[in-house]
Amino acid sequence: MTSDVKQQFTLRITQANSTEMVVILYEMLLCYLDEGEEACKANDRLAFREAIRKSRGCINELLHSLNMEYEPAPALLQLYFFCIRRLAVCEVRNMSGCFGEIRGIIKPLRDAYSELARQNTQGPVMDNSQTVYSGLTYGRNRLSEDMTDNGSNRGMLI
Repeated sequence: MTSDVKQQFTLRITQANSTEMVVILYEMLLCYLDEGEEACKANDRLAFREAIRKSRGCINELLHSLNMEYEPAPALLQLYFFCIRRLAVCEVRNMSGCFGEIRGIIKPLRDAYSELARQNTQGPVMDNSQTVYSGLTYGRNRLSEDMTDNGSNRGMLI
C-alpha cells in the first residue's frame, strides 16, 4: 500500500462513524488481497506473506468488532473464519487462487455496509481529531488540504 493510500485511509478513519469504519476495513482488506496477488505473480514470497499477514489482521479486527447479540454476527463470524482458513491455504501452498474466493465474500459485504453507512447518522468515532477541508485552491490541477483546529485539545484525553 502506497503512502498516499495509507494517508487517505488515515484521513477517512479520523472522520468515520462506526459503520464507515467497517467499510474502511473491508476496503483495506481488498487492497491487501490485491497486493498479495501482485506479489505472488512477481514471485516475491516475502511481500506475499506480508500481504497475507495484513489481510489476516484486517479480518481479525472485523472479528473483534462483531456484536454477538445481534443476528447477522454469527453468520459473519463463520464467513470471517472461512476467509482466515483460505488465507492459511494460500500461504502454505504459495498461491493466490484463494484470494478470489475471499474477494467474492468481502465485496458484497463491503457494498452492504457501504449502504448502511449512508443511513448511519452517528458522528465520527474519533473525538478530538483534526478537521480537514479539501478542495481545489491556487490552481486548477492542485488539490490542497487545509488542516483546521490545530489547538492543544487534540489527541487522547485521559
